[in-house]
Amino acid sequence: MVFDRLILALVSGMGYERVARTRCARRPRSVGAGDQWIAAGVGEALRLAALAAYDRMVGLELEHLAADGCQTKAPSGGECAGKSPVDRAKQGVKRSQLTEAYGIPLVIDPAPANIRDHTLLPETLDHFSELAKDLGPLPEHPTLSLDAGYDYRCVYDDLADRRITAKIARRGEQTPIQADGRWVVERTNSWLNNFGKLRRCTERRRACAEFFIALAATIVTIRSLVRRSWFLYRWDTRPRSPRIR
Repeated sequence: MVFDRLILALVSGMGYERVARTRCARRPRSVGAGDQWIAAGVGEALRLAALAAYDRMVGLELEHLAADGCQTKAPSGGECAGKSPVDRAKQGVKRSQLTEAYGIPLVIDPAPANIRDHTLLPETLDHFSELAKDLGPLPEHPTLSLDAGYDYRCVYDDLADRRITAKIARRGEQTPIQADGRWVVERTNSWLNNFGKLRRCTERRRACAEFFIALAATIVTIRSLVRRSWFLYRWDTRPRSPRIR
């Protein structure tokens, strides 16, 4: 029941008092928020399990990566919020996101909106390296596609040290988004922004924001898994169409 309420809060973006039922808990703010689930790391465990299942059944294309930052509103402020440079200094959250070639989210790190994209990239790549514990050996020389917001010497030097081939759009030059594979991370940003809790973050604690981000990434991964498995496998309850309803 708690999980059902958390999914409703994630999709709709409603407050906990509205989504919690009387029989769920007397204190919907503390219990309905899933504090015990967050403390147990349920969201991250689900995300890693979905990634492992996708890699086993379809295969993650980790040789080609794409990263980008996505800014959303954070009217309540909080540990992950900062003054947004594109929204009249209102409170906002930036998600530093790394995806594989199809757009499956691998790493999503929340940060204040006033932090530049390229300064968040090293931490995002460090978290990507940690996925080897759950997914097995990672490619030694992957390719990383980035937009012009990452066109800085420090980024080139860091990627060279990590033995990652950089494909970065040049500042001041118009580069089609389809040219270097960056469009997949933009599509994933759109997928995640369909969740009301991420589109307008009202969580003040970082742990809560990370929990809902992990839960949204899990749903995006499972949707893609079911859709792509439809063309690769046959099973008794296989739907008649690959479209997810």
